[in-house]
Amino acid sequence: MPSPTTPLAQMRVDQVGSLLRPPRLKAVFARFHRGEIPEQELREAQDEAVLEAITTQEAHGLPILTDGEFRRLNFMESFGEVAGMEAWQSQWREVVAELNATRDRSSGSVGRGVNPVLRVRQPVSGRLRLTKSRTLEEFEYAQSMAGRPVKVTLINPDRIVEGFDREGSRAVYASADEFLAGVVAVEREIVGGLAGAGCRYIQMDGPSYTRYVDERSMEAMRADGDEPMAALDRAIAADNAVIAGFPGVVFGLHLCRGNRQSQWHREGFYDAIAERILQGLHHQRLLLEYDTERAGGFEPLRFLPKGKTAVLGLITTKTGRVETPDELKRRIEDAARFAPLEQLALSPQCGFSSDVAGNLLSEDDQWRKLDVMLETAAQVWG
Repeated sequence: MPSPTTPLAQMRVDQVGSLLRPPRLKAVFARFHRGEIPEQELREAQDEAVLEAITTQEAHGLPILTDGEFRRLNFMESFGEVAGMEAWQSQWREVVAELNATRDRSSGSVGRGVNPVLRVRQPVSGRLRLTKSRTLEEFEYAQSMAGRPVKVTLINPDRIVEGFDREGSRAVYASADEFLAGVVAVEREIVGGLAGAGCRYIQMDGPSYTRYVDERSMEAMRADGDEPMAALDRAIAADNAVIAGFPGVVFGLHLCRGNRQSQWHREGFYDAIAERILQGLHHQRLLLEYDTERAGGFEPLRFLPKGKTAVLGLITTKTGRVETPDELKRRIEDAARFAPLEQLALSPQCGFSSDVAGNLLSEDDQWRKLDVMLETAAQVWG
């Protein structure tokens, strides 16, 4: 595992991954899924949009770049080309399309929304097998266009297990643990391909971690026969297994409480799980949602061990109000009461567009927020 002093591990800013899709790209996505244009036309539009996103990020001075997740309908499609999960993939796209069509974006609501994963539980059709690494294709094109390092995001195993139909899959996987081992094996293959292609920063997206602090989610787990803290330990072990043995790669893990179209899915403070995740996860960078009172205070950062960076997600991607450097600096100072300032960094709390529809803010708001992030970090850390 790379040293915590490597430049990528020490970055004082970060971005979670997705950027707002340009309107013209969303229009091409819609035409493709209505069957009006061939896949090649969609790919060409994606290539053009990714190049523009890379160029704009570099112009704003971001030290780490992403392709904006512009080739995905939703952030979970990083696990999209896996044999055995065809029914899940098809149902997932249908549910996301339905939720996008029924969401009233004019309301400006940032209330509690539906967790799509709970509506897409489908049995597997066979043992899991990677048929194509979408993330590898994303990385190779973006990095070929970029003069700075490109990071890649990959959904974590526990989120996949959250949508696993255990009873319907027993003929293939006798238990959730056996299915989880299959997910880990596929994800290690994905990570190995990325590492071999030169990707030096891979971020796992772990939104399922906040179900272990949300009472409604834990009640649902118990109803399914799971003991939440045992399941949490299983999730940590799986995430560590995915990233083990890839020297030279910096790994991050992002936790949030839901972000689809400015809505949230869970609430609850980190306190109950902080020691387990901050000390148990082997990732060098832990990207933590901290933009609302739903996350609680910074006291859990006292468990942050040496050699890890807590990236404070203080900048909201849910609304267009742009934070000021002064308010962000005050919150960073508050966090530094519990963890050393040199082990802290700053980022938005989540991506700007967890699915193709995007959050309730403008592209101008998005770039202004990233500029404020850079300005604040320069003032705090130099």
